[in-house]
Amino acid sequence: MAIKSTADKVATIQKGYTLEGPTIELGAAIVDGELHKEAPVRLPLAMMNRHGLVAGATGTGKTVTLHMMAEQLSTAGVPVFLADIKGDLSGLATAAAGSEKLKARTDSIGQAWSGKTFPVEFLALGGDGAGIPVRSTITSFGPILLSRVMELNETQESSLQLVFHFADKNNLELIDLKDLRAVIQFLTSDEGKDELENLGGLSKSTAGVILRELITLEAQGMEKFFGEPEFDTAELLRTAPDGRGVVTCLELPTLQTKPMLFSTFLMWLLADLFEDLPEAGDLDKPKLVFFLDEAHLLFNGASKAFLDAITTTVRLIRSKGVGIFFVTQTPKDVPADVLGQLANRVQHALRAFTPEDAKALKATVSTFPISDYDLEETLTSAGIGEAVITVMNEKGAPTPVALTRLRAPESVMGPSDDALIASTVAGSALLAKYGTAVDNVSAYEKLASQSAASTGPAAGSDAGSGSGTGLDPNAVDADARRIEEEILGRPSSRSTQSPTPDRERTPQRRAPQPQESSGGMAGDLAGALGGALGGGLKSMARSLGTQIGRELLRGVFGTSSRRRRR
Repeated sequence: MAIKSTADKVATIQKGYTLEGPTIELGAAIVDGELHKEAPVRLPLAMMNRHGLVAGATGTGKTVTLHMMAEQLSTAGVPVFLADIKGDLSGLATAAAGSEKLKARTDSIGQAWSGKTFPVEFLALGGDGAGIPVRSTITSFGPILLSRVMELNETQESSLQLVFHFADKNNLELIDLKDLRAVIQFLTSDEGKDELENLGGLSKSTAGVILRELITLEAQGMEKFFGEPEFDTAELLRTAPDGRGVVTCLELPTLQTKPMLFSTFLMWLLADLFEDLPEAGDLDKPKLVFFLDEAHLLFNGASKAFLDAITTTVRLIRSKGVGIFFVTQTPKDVPADVLGQLANRVQHALRAFTPEDAKALKATVSTFPISDYDLEETLTSAGIGEAVITVMNEKGAPTPVALTRLRAPESVMGPSDDALIASTVAGSALLAKYGTAVDNVSAYEKLASQSAASTGPAAGSDAGSGSGTGLDPNAVDADARRIEEEILGRPSSRSTQSPTPDRERTPQRRAPQPQESSGGMAGDLAGALGGALGGGLKSMARSLGTQIGRELLRGVFGTSSRRRRR
């Protein structure tokens, strides 16, 4: 086989990246050690929903790459979602300042650079950060994702699905952790033993394990992520008044302490979009591009059900106009079934310091098309801000492999000032919708009221503490304090005083009052809801009881958003 000249190699890249439609400009090709700005490397905007992978060792420039891509997507009118793990991506809201070094780099690749700001929305999970609080209800989150957070085994996961099945069937809304705890405690109580037996596959011992895991979540402070108002994932699809796509930056300041929760919450956002968006087919540009940083956290120790759900979501969501880019260190962090769905590759440098590194390097090389590069050498010698790229062209074929010097972002490569972030959040239209937590009538109140109604007026004083259904807030708090102090090794933040019935309630809550039983759980729940809403609406509450037995529409992850429950 004849050895190709440098000119021939450059011509191959030029031909491969000559595209007709709008593109994301990635940089200029490096061939035989020389930079060729006449050989630009780009990604068709219409192919961004074919998903992608941004990989590379720590410090090779992955975050800068997704930063640069996000800027161009926003300019093209495409909304972007970014998980901001290190806080660096908030710099999208601040224009970068030029320098001689930067000008030399951008001139060398033919980039017409100027400092710019971009429309950014700052979010924070449960208010854990400066952004708009993002919350999910337990019902919406679903049993598969919740099992992932709780690290349940497959048997326990199946049992949790039965608990959700029972709650759905009996119109018991699972808004926060105490609602799910109340349902499980009801099923393991004397009052609920018949219902437990009817579920078949749920044992009292397994229910106890799940209950203990819930208490552990509460002790870790995770209850603030579950509740209302629930974040509407349609907010991620917005554009600014000037037509640019809004870049949604989700702060993850404490990722290292709760990696499983954060990675799973990101999957909930994606799953909710998947269930709600209509089929769109092939579009000129995607509706949204989703960047999942630290993607290996999604897959480590994941159950088969969880992995199957991710694979299904990745395979099908492209037809709804959403592109997903997984950002991680090596392709082997992503399961083969998922990796096979990723058409666009941006591979930064890899290390080969250990036998395991060398094995990962060979595996990575084997996944690229045949090229004019010695990829083992290229991937271990690429500099910061350089990457080996191949993408899907407009005809659905892979472009030639090209070592590329990447474009420089036009906004700050680092965090924006705290004052700018605070003012952006304060001026956001989302703050009024999601800024204040509320606690509406749900399973906890209904079960407490049902117990009071079935045991007579004397039980009224116990309904607030849930003693009729085995709910003992004092015991739960004691367990939570023990877990914090003995297992987590830190002083407990929980009060040792006996709680009042409304101690966790906001002014928006209307406490249910005991009502006489209408017969069976359906009647009891209708009576409880009638008491919560007021006597004038009791007949409406009874009519709602006829809907018991109609299960919620749940998605591929077992998710069920408020929109799908209406």
